[in-house]
Amino acid sequence: MCIGQLGSLLPHVVVPSILAQFLIPEWRLTGANAGLLAGSYAAGYMLAVPLLATLTDRIDARYVLIAGSTLSALATLLFGVFAQGLWSGAALWALAGVGFAGAYMPGLKALTDRLNPGDSSRAVTFYTSSFSLGVGLSFLVSQLVAENIGWRTAFYLTAAGPLVMIVACLLLKPHTPKPSKGRLLNFTPVFRNKPAMGFVLGYGAHCFELYGIRTWLVAFWTFVASNSGGPSLLTPIAISFAFSILAMPSSILGNEVALRLGRHRAVTAIMVMSASIAVLIGAMAGQSPWLLLPLILLYAVTVPADSGALTAGMTMAANPDNRGATMAVHSTVGFGFSALGAWCVGSALDLAGGPHVASAWFFAFCVLAGGILLGPIALAWSRAKAT
Repeated sequence: MCIGQLGSLLPHVVVPSILAQFLIPEWRLTGANAGLLAGSYAAGYMLAVPLLATLTDRIDARYVLIAGSTLSALATLLFGVFAQGLWSGAALWALAGVGFAGAYMPGLKALTDRLNPGDSSRAVTFYTSSFSLGVGLSFLVSQLVAENIGWRTAFYLTAAGPLVMIVACLLLKPHTPKPSKGRLLNFTPVFRNKPAMGFVLGYGAHCFELYGIRTWLVAFWTFVASNSGGPSLLTPIAISFAFSILAMPSSILGNEVALRLGRHRAVTAIMVMSASIAVLIGAMAGQSPWLLLPLILLYAVTVPADSGALTAGMTMAANPDNRGATMAVHSTVGFGFSALGAWCVGSALDLAGGPHVASAWFFAFCVLAGGILLGPIALAWSRAKAT
């Protein structure tokens, strides 16, 4: 399933990867427009995942996976062929997000359905951590192909990735879920589960920060390199790939720390640290790439370090009878905040003078810091006893 997910994720950040160098100048996009375009993927995901993930409480998740992977591949291909500007691009990219909604959380459900309860925590963490490796490959392949062959070809090539998940699905043994009680889209039991909702809302804060930086990392490092005539080794391709690859061991280690220190304590500490680093990066946006590099690499560790712990905590706090519905809410909140993060950072850049101004990047990173600090508040709320 981890290998299948690498294929599903190959198209995942094609738009953010080529935004600064190709789409913004060619389509004359503002920061808010660019954030809206990149965030449309998460918005499409958010709208579709309540139905698709909840459906896995009633049918074998493999069927949802196959349908979602097929749509993801098709929509990515269509973007490369037909996208001509903001609105056509956003519509097709949202459709690709709908396809991914049938691949990520249903994939997690297909995995946990076939595991013993004691195996879930580390397996879920490996699955969520492979997400970061897949994103790293998406950054790398997308930018290399766009620069050397053309940005539309990047969509043609990455569209083949979701087919790998279809093969993985066909290798899984069939599984029929126990009959689920209640209506298909009844999320009331999920909202009443305060411990699970704490992790869900914390995941939303995590996704705001994560997708905000993923959408704008290439643009930020393009500014850093051009502002200082940066060295050739520290290219946006190298930085975005390294940023994503570091996320995989970070998420795994973050979950191991959470198992030993307690999830709430560990996740809160990680989020506060991440917010502090974001502010520091923004304050130094106009400095040398070599001074910023250690901070960016440290940020690459703190941003995803809470991901596995939050998702594993959600799956264990969920009621087994509506785990699919809980995963649906988890993903809906997470990717809703993802779309918001991409747009908020772009809007912050517009308000503060644009992506060519160092002070604008300080404002943008402060927005990221403010978003992630909502996480500790949500976790504290989930543990508070009613008076």
